[in-house]
Amino acid sequence: MLIYVINFYMFLLGFGILSSKHSFMESAEPWQVTFQEPATPIMEGIISFHNDIMGYLVVVGLFVMWLLIRCLSFYNEKTNVNPIMFTHSTLLEVVWTIVPAFILMAIAVPSFALLYSMDEMIDPAVTLKVVGHQWYWSYEYSDYSTLEGGESLNFDSYMIQEEDLPNAGLRLLEVDNRVVLPLQTHIRVLVTAADVLHSWSVPSFGVKVDACPGRLNQVALFIKRKGYFYGQCSEICGVNHGFMPISVEAVNLQSYITWVANKLAD
Repeated sequence: MLIYVINFYMFLLGFGILSSKHSFMESAEPWQVTFQEPATPIMEGIISFHNDIMGYLVVVGLFVMWLLIRCLSFYNEKTNVNPIMFTHSTLLEVVWTIVPAFILMAIAVPSFALLYSMDEMIDPAVTLKVVGHQWYWSYEYSDYSTLEGGESLNFDSYMIQEEDLPNAGLRLLEVDNRVVLPLQTHIRVLVTAADVLHSWSVPSFGVKVDACPGRLNQVALFIKRKGYFYGQCSEICGVNHGFMPISVEAVNLQSYITWVANKLAD
């Protein structure tokens, strides 16, 4: 019964919001209060864990509401003209200490596997280096290099201005150079910054990594489906903080190989 209550609650939150006119573009919708559709196992785990916690939240919330109503109903001046004076109840104190502890344990234990998997790095086949600048992103595919100069494949990614947007382009989210990544491949993303703090965040991937000057942070990706995935810098990095979007295109392996070969040939 509880799962139906939770599902109905989530349906009310997402009513009229989850449908998108850009079904292949994973970006935030106006007034959206739910998660974006997951594209990685990590994001699937985050959503599943969130839904589990919602169950505890609904039960605890209903119980506290019921308890407050009971207290207002039975312990007021009209109902109890001569209130009974007591200082404490040993049984009650034991119960309201042990029960929350068990609830916290029930929440914590499933989270351990999710936290471990978020930090796990499985022999990556592709390494992408991300560098945050004020106010754009630089990307480097360090696994590949040109035949002539031996330089690695790298490019800058700037936001496309509103007047230059292509048809069906998303305002403040489209860039001139998208990141292209292969499906069903273990990917390592190294994130750093050249000037101030930034944060590389793509909600559909379940990824939010701080970009710190002089430090490399890493995160693993395993993308499960095609599409265009959007994010933004999630660290207040200056006056143009809201104008350095992230755009990732997920393609099959053959298309990715072709894209890399064309980039190296340019």
